[in-house]
Amino acid sequence: MEKKPDLDDFRVPYFDEGKKAAKFALSDFDPAVKPFSTGAKESDRERIATIGAQLDGLQERLHAQRVQRVLLVLQGMDTSGKDGTIRAVFHDVDPLGLRIVPFKAPTPVEAAHDFLWRVHSNAPAAGELTIFNRSHYEDILVPTVLGTIDANERTRRHRHIREFEALLADTGTTIVKCMLHISKDEQRSRLQARIDDPTKHWKFDVADLDARKHWDAYQSAYQDALAATSTECAPWYVIPADSKTHRNVMVAELLLRTLESLKLEFPAAKESLKGVKVE
Repeated sequence: MEKKPDLDDFRVPYFDEGKKAAKFALSDFDPAVKPFSTGAKESDRERIATIGAQLDGLQERLHAQRVQRVLLVLQGMDTSGKDGTIRAVFHDVDPLGLRIVPFKAPTPVEAAHDFLWRVHSNAPAAGELTIFNRSHYEDILVPTVLGTIDANERTRRHRHIREFEALLADTGTTIVKCMLHISKDEQRSRLQARIDDPTKHWKFDVADLDARKHWDAYQSAYQDALAATSTECAPWYVIPADSKTHRNVMVAELLLRTLESLKLEFPAAKESLKGVKVE
């Protein structure tokens, strides 16, 4: 009997302080596989819509409760689909209590502080579901590839991130981190589509081609970062992303499982309102 796919099959092993980094190879994950697909795009979209309705109800409870917090981190190479994932998965989720934070290159003011300074103030508040579109991991990945930080500083930043995420978890934040794993060939196809379609030129940045030249270096940097920062309180999941609909299904399934595990309920009814009539 064929083994049913499990979301945890795509979870990066937890970092072990004694071993310094978990045994993990990003190349072991095929970006083209679709284990959570129903087999057809249309039925995949129907599944996403069904999950979206469930997420809406759960997020309403999270917001009403105003006790717990949820942080979803989306990372990936250019064109891996961070924006598309957000649009698809959260299409039917009430924006009340939902916040999306896009991270770009640090401003001069941000760069004058420690690399987590701009991140902490954007962490979710009580009752919020916050999505980081790119994140604090950019401040490890990009400097590593460009050579602006050395191995010692990279190791320090990995440690700082583990400690930062542990702080968030200790104060009521549930963290899920998704690396949208796209192949180099699929990225080429998506970049070319943006160039060939004038209505998509606004999405194209010449800098994306420069980053593409460092593909192998970015894959290595991602592998190191994921292995060093996947923890029990803030696990990383590798999401095969060559298929857009499969990517969306898998992220939706993962988030649904996460929110359901929180056992969210509406606040208790107010006894003071019992019998009150509106005139």
